[in-house]
Amino acid sequence: MTEWTFDREKIRSFRFVASRLDADTGAVELEYRFDEGPLLVERLRIPGAPFALDGARALAVGRALDLLHWIAGVSYYKAAVPPRIVFEGDQPSLKARGLLREVYRRGLGEFAHRNGIDLDACLDFPVPGASPAPATALGLMPRALVAIGGGKDSLVSIETLRALGVEQTLAFIGSSQLIAACAERTGLPRLKIERAIAPQLFEFNRQGAWNGHIPVTAINSAILALTALLHGFDQVVFSNERSASYGSQIPGSGEVNHQWSKGWDFERLFAALLREEVAADLHYHSLLRPYSELAIARRFARIEGYDQHFSSCNRNFHLLGERPAERWCGVCPKCHFVFLALAPFMPKPRLVSIFGRNLLDEPQLAPGFDALIEYRDHKPFECVGEAIESRAAFAHLAQSPAWREDALVARFREEILPQLDTADLSLEAQLQPSGPHGLPATLAARLDAHFRA
Repeated sequence: MTEWTFDREKIRSFRFVASRLDADTGAVELEYRFDEGPLLVERLRIPGAPFALDGARALAVGRALDLLHWIAGVSYYKAAVPPRIVFEGDQPSLKARGLLREVYRRGLGEFAHRNGIDLDACLDFPVPGASPAPATALGLMPRALVAIGGGKDSLVSIETLRALGVEQTLAFIGSSQLIAACAERTGLPRLKIERAIAPQLFEFNRQGAWNGHIPVTAINSAILALTALLHGFDQVVFSNERSASYGSQIPGSGEVNHQWSKGWDFERLFAALLREEVAADLHYHSLLRPYSELAIARRFARIEGYDQHFSSCNRNFHLLGERPAERWCGVCPKCHFVFLALAPFMPKPRLVSIFGRNLLDEPQLAPGFDALIEYRDHKPFECVGEAIESRAAFAHLAQSPAWREDALVARFREEILPQLDTADLSLEAQLQPSGPHGLPATLAARLDAHFRA
């Protein structure tokens, strides 16, 4: 038999082979392959085993496992973007197929843009399978499984749920010491979920595989939905804000949203599929969906105890390991945006102490901040707020005695502000909740009162 070698130009199919869960150990295996190539096995381990699964629970867990298998495949599919997709096991229903197409098309939007790939032309899911029987309620316990990423947003969610008296267990995926330390700081129960990508993928990358950004929040959402079912929890809670639904406006390409799987469209589709085809009483939502990044920053500024523990700097987190020597690199878009978003609401010495430097007084960082306000550049491909939020924060700081003379604030006031419509730059307007969300009505009312307090 001829040895198979990876050649993205010759690969014709991506195959979902099989998935399995060992309820006694919590081990999960997700299997894929290209054409007749080697089996690619992604492995996870969900803590808390053994899990007792009765008939209805076992059926729901099986459906959640299928959904995880299909969504997590995006990490491998992108390596070659072949023209044919094959499901060797269960076939996704029409509704699941619709979700998957959006995850693979829009979730890979930045990847496709950077690599010059037309996903609309080459992405072809097969005819869907039969719709399953409607999901039933499992009698899940009222407890939230809350995703923690070590940044300000998840900490705002955690402390908000604590203040509202909602029972919660925290969950994070991988071995990040930064996230583990932040989770421990909360004093709440927590689950560390192990995940190992199929090792061949890294070799494929060395052999010329397509590479780039994937919708990791979609994958993590599917992992946590399965985890919630195994533990019997009725809620999966993320901390994605309103601005996650808005992407970068690229001339000639339109909108490309780096964080599409953090946006409302994904949340709406994924939550509906869980309710209708997995478990009727499993609720998935983002607690912070109605709020802007600035509103969340204001709320975080009122929370004490995490200043020297949290980090939103993505340069600390890498697939092949983290770089925790410094929690803030100071040069990436996330560092720039978080500093800018917190500046209107935190005393200057506190914020400078968190970052170890005053990013708004470093003239060489001007291009990065210009991208945040969409001045001479588009919004960065990063999880940052809308340009109007950054502009409103700068406009507010331009009037602040503590900040107005710092190099980048002074530059904004003198050079950029005169070119803008100041009627749109009210900080207060950016702090008001708005837009669609998936929050239960009673929780939404209590949440709004908490944010206004």
